[in-house]
Amino acid sequence: MSPLAHRRFLKMHGAGNAIVVLDLRGTGLRVTAAEAQAIGADPHSGFDQLMVVHDPVSRGTDAFMRIYNTDGSESGACGNGTRCVAYALMDDPAMARPSEGGRLTLETKAGLVAVSRVGELAFTVDMGPPRLRWDEIPLAEPFPDTRRIELQVGPIDEPVLHSPAAVSMGNPHAVFFVDRDPDSFDLGRIGPLLEAHPLFPERANISIAQVTGPDTIKLRVWERGAGLTLACGTAACATVVAASRLRMIGRAARVALSGGLLSIEWRADDHVLMTGPVYREAEGTLAPELFAGLSG
Repeated sequence: MSPLAHRRFLKMHGAGNAIVVLDLRGTGLRVTAAEAQAIGADPHSGFDQLMVVHDPVSRGTDAFMRIYNTDGSESGACGNGTRCVAYALMDDPAMARPSEGGRLTLETKAGLVAVSRVGELAFTVDMGPPRLRWDEIPLAEPFPDTRRIELQVGPIDEPVLHSPAAVSMGNPHAVFFVDRDPDSFDLGRIGPLLEAHPLFPERANISIAQVTGPDTIKLRVWERGAGLTLACGTAACATVVAASRLRMIGRAARVALSGGLLSIEWRADDHVLMTGPVYREAEGTLAPELFAGLSG
């Protein structure tokens, strides 16, 4: 039997991004790719991202987070999930521990993340600086200017999408800017083709964005390892950075995703701040049957 059987989890979402929070502090346990897939396949514990909370690794941090997609792969960042973890560590009776002034410092494999409470159910996450150099994103070949890279969908003389911006926010993003409603594109077909394009050695999140005003953007996202989602915090951050670099907006915008609004600011110190809501849906325990037959 998997040691995860009967473990308690929280089902939450941030702007529509389905999040499951699993607390493994004090256990030394790790979630395998197969276990993550099994948890995600169950309707009661299904997720876009699984946020697994571990004991702190670095001095001065409150917890270490491992982030899993539905296909069992790991991600270095998830802004919506980080807000949900912050809520759990501050408010959930079974998980909460004292936090100083409504602030936490969390850690992922991509680095440290500072979170602060700005409302009863709203948090700001400091996502750190974007990575803009081709080999940091990473891309498979050199592009001296990642504001526009050579990639297109459709016929050469009349592409459906072309010249995306490339940005990493702890995970790789390709953002296509369009002049019509992103909902009019078949991202469910385009997304999986581009996610695994040879240009992205670590795969990529694929976004279609429309700048709708001087500080507003509409966004749809195909998430690497998860598929179409109602929201993606790192994609919202990457999109604002990319739009600002192209002088389509300033350094801050409200990003409208299918699941709700996120406020993004790319500060002068190069850090990207994301502010948004969290919602607690339910709690449950992982049934032993989920893991039947798994070998790891």
